[in-house]
Amino acid sequence: MEVFDQGAADKVLVLSDADRAALAAQASRGLLLALAAQGAMGLAAAVIAGVVGGAAAGWSALAGAGAYFIPNALFALRLAVSVRAGKASPFTFLSGELIKLFATALLLWLLSRVAQDSLVWPAALLGLILTLKGYLLLLMFRKLS
Repeated sequence: MEVFDQGAADKVLVLSDADRAALAAQASRGLLLALAAQGAMGLAAAVIAGVVGGAAAGWSALAGAGAYFIPNALFALRLAVSVRAGKASPFTFLSGELIKLFATALLLWLLSRVAQDSLVWPAALLGLILTLKGYLLLLMFRKLS
């Protein structure tokens, strides 16, 4: 039977400035890689929809992808700046995530109002979903740690 060592649980991990900088650089690279994968999936959705359903479907898929990609890119930029400045916190993440979700919903609503006559909803949803699942591209190429 193992005995719980209280002293081991009380130890605090102390990072050097170099360690913090390396972690911040790794986090920034991960954010950029995720954005690149999401952008690639959104473009792939637009090409697939364009080939299958025509130009209107291709543009609709691109618009659906953009409705998620643009707020997510701004959120990732905000996170990267917070990490670099050493001001990242759970509140930064949660508030940014909330703003991103509201912005995505707002962009989809605007899309439905502005392009209601020419919007192909299945294609727009394909673009949105494939962009949301951009991390699958990273998993496929074993780039996700």
